[in-house]
Amino acid sequence: MIADNDASSNLLLNAAQREMLWKQLAQTIEEYISGIRELPVSADPSPEFVRSLFAKIDFANPISPEAALRFAAESLAATQVHTPHPRYYGLFNPTPGTMGIAADALVAAFNPQLAVWKHNPFAVEVEQYLIRAFGACFGYDAASIDGTFTASGSEANHTALLVSLAHRFPQLEKDGLRGLSAQPVFYVSAESHHSFHKAVRHCGLGSNAVREIPVDSNLKMEIAPLEAAIQQDRRAGLAPFLIVGTAGTTNAGAIDPLPAIADLAAREKLWFHVDAAWGGAAALVPELRPLLAGAERADSITLDAHKWLSVPNGAGLFLTRHPEILGRTFHISAAYVPPKADGTGIVDPYEHSIHWSRRFIGLKIFLALAVAGWDGYADVLRHMAKMGNELRRALAEAGWEVVNSTALPVACFQDNRSPQGRQAAYLENIARDVVRSGHAWISTTRVRGNNTVLRACITSYRTQPQDIRALIGALQAARSAVANFSAGAAANS
Repeated sequence: MIADNDASSNLLLNAAQREMLWKQLAQTIEEYISGIRELPVSADPSPEFVRSLFAKIDFANPISPEAALRFAAESLAATQVHTPHPRYYGLFNPTPGTMGIAADALVAAFNPQLAVWKHNPFAVEVEQYLIRAFGACFGYDAASIDGTFTASGSEANHTALLVSLAHRFPQLEKDGLRGLSAQPVFYVSAESHHSFHKAVRHCGLGSNAVREIPVDSNLKMEIAPLEAAIQQDRRAGLAPFLIVGTAGTTNAGAIDPLPAIADLAAREKLWFHVDAAWGGAAALVPELRPLLAGAERADSITLDAHKWLSVPNGAGLFLTRHPEILGRTFHISAAYVPPKADGTGIVDPYEHSIHWSRRFIGLKIFLALAVAGWDGYADVLRHMAKMGNELRRALAEAGWEVVNSTALPVACFQDNRSPQGRQAAYLENIARDVVRSGHAWISTTRVRGNNTVLRACITSYRTQPQDIRALIGALQAARSAVANFSAGAAANS
């Protein structure tokens, strides 16, 4: 065996040290997973407290590997919002599945780089296998499915913006936006994810290129105003190129009328993208799949596996039924890139995405599906949808009015038992009190313009009826605390 140089010991610990460290790491992860219910969902530390932790660390005086790992684990446990907690009812940060955790550890050790097929053919082919499998779930023709893994749904949406521009304006590759005779514009729901508003700045279009279309009483995009906006922009000499339908809005789980949008996009010859970052997982559950009717007609789809599919961050997926468009958008030549491998259907990822080299994202999804299977995943998603129904039922029984309508497991609600129950300050105080209690984590948001609501979403497959009851208890306690505070303030005024 060839000995490593002395300097390597600074990074590659010796075999005995590694064995001890791996055992400690496995034990730390297991203790966190097994004991998470005993932790407060949110520690809510002050910035001063967090920064004081670093007094224990001095890079001029290194510490042992075990001490370093213990420092990181204890600091995370003491300061973070525990998104894997069964009573975290916040944004789409899941409890990661065991195989996803194992996959990420394996990827960190092997460190495959996904730029060219030759460097890691297994990793590239795993991701291509998954792209075809998920494309089929959405109803795409198997012969035309293409796609790429991304770091997030936001990156997948950014990819959709770039490919739809390349499709509509092929001259962009050489001439850029200055070479266009008309300003490109595109259309999203007023409830859509703001990744599109960020992406327009990154690709040089500017925020004026986004048209927010009104929503109906169920927070779904309205077709008549959408069609009117397209016609108005055409008359003004602008160049519509894209319509985005959302399948599971961040705020309230609304699903836009995808078939009607598909019809309109076809008539107007516009790219149709479905942002199914969260709600797209419904495609895996037979009784929920009809919610996504029309997605099979989309030119492209965003799916985020690190949302409802419960794999560790980050794992986005961009799918398309146009197998040539990613290469047309992202292909580039460079002398330092190895020649393409011989064979049919070879994909070099750097030609298919924003990235050059990147992490092997797909393994955590592949191993999770290899162990759970489609049916196992469907059971998990079915349980979470059931907990969403239980949440809505329990809220109504406790006097909270659910104001959104969706089959997805998210509830937006206000207080029916308080005269202040629809006021922003009251609801924000309720959310703050629940979070401070450590018993659950919820938030406020705004729907239908400036209408403040409380929001609770089932994000953990470990959430059970007793966790719903704990949330209701925290809400009841917050309701009493806020009412008592308001009464005291009124008496002292």
